[in-house]
Amino acid sequence: MTAAYAPNAHAFTSDPTYLRREDTALVRGQGQFVHHFTAPGMLHGVFLRSEQAVAKIALAGLDEARNLPGVRGILTVMELGHHNMPAINALLPVAVDISFPILADDVVSYVGQPIALVVGESQEACRRAAAAITVRYGALDRALPSEPVTTTAIGAPASGLPADAVTVSTRLASPRVIAASMEPRATVASWTPESGTMDVHMGTQAPSRARADIAAVLQLPEDQVRVISTDVGGAFGAKASVYPEDLVVALAARHLVACIKWTASRMEEFSSGMHGRGSVMNGSLTVDPNGTLQFLEAQLQFELGAWLPFSGVVPLRNAARILPGPYALSALHVQGTAHRTPRAPVNIYRGAGRPEAALLMETLVEAAARRIGMDPVELRRRNVVQAHQMPWQTASGETLDSGEYLRLIDLASESFGYAAERAVQSSRRANGECVGIGMSLYVEPCGQGWESARVTLHADGKVTVASGSPAQGQGHLTTFAEIAATELGCDPADVTVMIGDTAHCPTGVGTLASRSTAIGGSAIVQACRELRSRQQAGETLPITAETRFTSSEAWSAGCILVRVRIDTDTGEPTLEKLCWADDAGRIIMPTLARGQLMGGAAQGIGQALMEQICYDNDGQLRTGSFMDYAMPRATDMPEIEIHSLHTASPNNLLGVKGVGEAGCIGVPAAIMNAVRDALSHLGEVELAFPLTAEQVWRTLHFSAKGSWT
Repeated sequence: MTAAYAPNAHAFTSDPTYLRREDTALVRGQGQFVHHFTAPGMLHGVFLRSEQAVAKIALAGLDEARNLPGVRGILTVMELGHHNMPAINALLPVAVDISFPILADDVVSYVGQPIALVVGESQEACRRAAAAITVRYGALDRALPSEPVTTTAIGAPASGLPADAVTVSTRLASPRVIAASMEPRATVASWTPESGTMDVHMGTQAPSRARADIAAVLQLPEDQVRVISTDVGGAFGAKASVYPEDLVVALAARHLVACIKWTASRMEEFSSGMHGRGSVMNGSLTVDPNGTLQFLEAQLQFELGAWLPFSGVVPLRNAARILPGPYALSALHVQGTAHRTPRAPVNIYRGAGRPEAALLMETLVEAAARRIGMDPVELRRRNVVQAHQMPWQTASGETLDSGEYLRLIDLASESFGYAAERAVQSSRRANGECVGIGMSLYVEPCGQGWESARVTLHADGKVTVASGSPAQGQGHLTTFAEIAATELGCDPADVTVMIGDTAHCPTGVGTLASRSTAIGGSAIVQACRELRSRQQAGETLPITAETRFTSSEAWSAGCILVRVRIDTDTGEPTLEKLCWADDAGRIIMPTLARGQLMGGAAQGIGQALMEQICYDNDGQLRTGSFMDYAMPRATDMPEIEIHSLHTASPNNLLGVKGVGEAGCIGVPAAIMNAVRDALSHLGEVELAFPLTAEQVWRTLHFSAKGSWT
């Protein structure tokens, strides 16, 4: 049972200049990423990959390649055996066989699929050998599975709607995007035959689950596998699950009794790494003339790729269950489908269904406001869940734990200068400019379930914290030390934090779904309180407490207002202003929380305006490098004004809520609404992400309606 939030006598730091303890090494170039790992006699690996999406295959030239200088082995299913990817987290029912091989045998299913691992004394030797192998492709005599993998349905069709109600509809597409972390995927596996143990260095968000998956494919007890995840440099969901490559490298290390390192190239990341998003949503919203939301209808279609990672069904599940977001809408009907395609896999990506829910709901809300002639801010004010109604059960059956959504709207509107901005917008439009204002009001469920912590209080007053929740750049070492120091009344400098190593950390769920501080931090609090109790009872130091904290979801929320100008000659949208009110509950480290908001905003801007993975009809990747795939730069970032509310969650010991995914959730929807507002003289135009200059220009110049004034 979850204990209620109870503040203690110690206050967390509010110093805006507080530095992360992680940064000293990182800014000096002394970080320890996977590719930095070396060992005597270490071998290297390069994957031979499919160049076609759907085909039979046969390999030629293997013997010649094996005899090239520096080559130690070319490993296929013949050498490593047939193994499938691990089971998924079946949060939605899966009705078809989704088994998938870690190495292709006689059939390939997507461009970039691993076929063989070339192992050698250098990467150059491996690349030469891979180039010497011929892959012969032939037409399949059967079709690859294409039926829906899973479906979901919430609510029921509309009935009994007011006769004078009106309905607005929209269709929205969010193409695939890529996580583009600083360090591409990398794995180092080392087999020790004397002890029968496997050590694996890899950048992962879930070391304990990675250990379990690797142990399963090796048919070893979990305690004979160690996973070490040091500096990661960003993951965003793409490193939450194991890849075929991770498992193949581990199998190869045991097969050759060696230490083998594999690092993906950027092109491999594009073709075979896990993508995010990939959805098409159709929705309609019914509203009465007084502005009361009556009914939401939504059809969600999500793409999965050729194989499913552990959390592959999560984006569809989240998008469906989060609707209708922060609104007191009592009736809805949401249907969703996720289907396979002959492309790289799609996994959770910063937000994982939350951005899709916000995009659909917020686009419909603003369209409804235009339809009935009501200001969109006022329409939201009339329909949001009120603070005194919390906890609130939504029409989809979820429970919003706490929040002050009206205050968020008011705070964002005040900082934006909403009334004055509307007046300036009218003036600019009268002068021939194309200017739009858009708002988004979003919620962010922050994970549920359990997380672990082990805390030791030593005789010299020092403290050691070990958490099952690793980090990929969020600053966990700093935050966890602050939490423990606050609970135990010591200096954070006296706290050592260990994360990301299954040999020294308790088994945990991992870092994803905005859950680390709320659940992982609460596990630390729980362990510290047990230590204090045992110390007060006279127990001799050192004392160790290991706990698991289990929690229901905490729901953070926020409101974003943006102003966008569109160049009528080129269609280029420019984000001129962004004001943001966010409520992440109690804030532990304000500087780190702000950094998470800013980073999420950058990714949200990228998705809204420029990022897009493209395939042709034959499954060939057309955006295989940063030459073809646009990423946001510093010059694309506007000034961002952020204000925070601190509505404590009752569902964890810290009163905190998630913050890491907020920018990806709220920013794209606000930008979409601003561009649609700018083009509203043309009617309710259909737009899809990314909102490129070409798309906007075509909408402007091929519409039969409207004038700028």
